[in-house]
Parts: sequence; structure tokens; C-alpha cells
Amino acid sequence: MSARPAKRSLTLKGHRTSVSLEDPFWLAFRQIAKEKNIAINVLAAEIDEARGFEAGLASAIRIFVLKHLQDKCAPNQDSTNRAVD
Repeated sequence: MSARPAKRSLTLKGHRTSVSLEDPFWLAFRQIAKEKNIAINVLAAEIDEARGFEAGLASAIRIFVLKHLQDKCAPNQDSTNRAVD
């Protein structure tokens, strides 16, 4: 497993694009899509639509994965109020 980002191809709203993600983020992203029973391109499109202009798509996916995992680890805590170690 590589710690360096690798380009990954996605299709968003009928257009091909690529994101550079490290293997652990890509694998977690694919697993989340599988858990939600949706195609990875659908999940990427949802993240893309919600991200606004402050972050690139790769960063938005990393943040999405992080928040998803935080919520799984502490489902009764509000992730916006969680302290970071």
C-alpha cells in the first residue's frame, strides 16, 4: 500500500475527472460507498456537490472519509464538537 497519492478516475455528472488520493483514503472511500450500497461515482458526486469552493475534490473526499470514521467510532457525539487530539 502506497503512502503517496495516486490518480484515480471518477465520472461526475457524465464527465470524467481524476483525484489524487492515498491508498488508505481510496480504500476507505470505496468501502463507504459499498456500505451505503451506492456506486463510488454517485458518492463522489454527492461530495462534490456539497463541498463548495473552499476545498478541492480530493480534500473533500479525505474529510468525508475522516468524518465518516469519526462518526463510526463515536456515534453519540456530535462530530462538529469533538476535540481533536
